[in-house]
Amino acid sequence: MSVFKARRIINQIRGRSYEETLMILELMPYRASYPILKLVYSAAANANHNMGLNKADLFISKAEVNGGTIVKKLRPRAQGRSYPIKKPTCHITIVLKDKSKSFLNESKI
Repeated sequence: MSVFKARRIINQIRGRSYEETLMILELMPYRASYPILKLVYSAAANANHNMGLNKADLFISKAEVNGGTIVKKLRPRAQGRSYPIKKPTCHITIVLKDKSKSFLNESKI
């Protein structure tokens, strides 16, 4: 998907809790929200399995979208001509943190 289509959704969920993010993504009418929803599910499952964090205490601390490579194809047209097709891709990064641990770390500094 395009970087602009993904950023429109990522800007809505940045800094929100995990449950609130799921509700927002499920109700958004954009087609790009489904892959981002799957990515948030995966990040929460990784935090739960690998770090032992509770999903209810997670919030999105960092969410960014960067441009990826552009897939270029040629489509045949009339009279032997060709028409370029450019499919943009993007890299989405989502970082989840625990509310209680992040506030404890901030108070020590």
